[in-house]
Formats: sequence, structure tokens, C-alpha cells
Amino acid sequence: MKIEGANSGRRRWMYRPRNVTRVSAALLAFLFLLTSGAGRTFSTAAQQPPAAKEVTIDNFSFGPMELTVPVGAQVTWINKDDVPHVVMSVDKIFKSKALDTDDKFSFTFQQAGTYEYFCSVHPKMTGKIIVK
Repeated sequence: MKIEGANSGRRRWMYRPRNVTRVSAALLAFLFLLTSGAGRTFSTAAQQPPAAKEVTIDNFSFGPMELTVPVGAQVTWINKDDVPHVVMSVDKIFKSKALDTDDKFSFTFQQAGTYEYFCSVHPKMTGKIIVK
């Protein structure tokens, strides 16, 4: 027995010229983007950010005292002393808050140059970051 109108609530996709045109336009746009390289997210070694570097603050000194990094590198200072320290560049480009034991401060160097820094609480503590 056949029930009349059983599929009447469903909409069927029909091959009409306007639907074919829309699908063709979308397919052509997708192929263009695929072949043109737009939207690609392939990574290469040249596109990856430089590895992060660390400077340890221990026994009232920075270690290493001098560090050379590439442009774009992030340097992180970690306080291993039992007293607070503040990392501050001589030219005031960066300055940390007071770093208590195991606190960290990071700065990303975007321009080549030599950056001298010191502990503003203990000015005899000095260091240097060379960015090439």
C-alpha cells in the first residue's frame, strides 16, 4: 500500500541551472585558493620564532652575564635567589616587577642591538643581551 504524500515534507535538491552555477562558482573559488597558496599554514624553519633563552638570577648575579640571541627571540629571567630582584634595561626598554623566588620575567627582542641591563634593587648586578 502506498501512502500519498509521504515525502511531501522533504525538499529535494534539484539540478537547476542556478544551483549548478552556484556550485561551480564555489568550486572554482576553492580551487583558486588552493592553487594560489592563500590560506596555507605550512611552517618552515625560517618562519618559526627563535627558541626561547633563559637567564638565571642566582647568588646576586645573572647567568649567563652575556647572551647572544637572534632578532625575535624571547629571553626569560628566572629568580633562583631568596631575595627579590628587578630586571631593568639601562635604556629603560624593559623592566620587570619585583621577582620573588622562582618568579619569571620575559621580554621579546624585536630589534638588533646590544641591551645592557641590571637589577634596580642591586645595581652591581649587571648583564647584557646581544641581538643579531
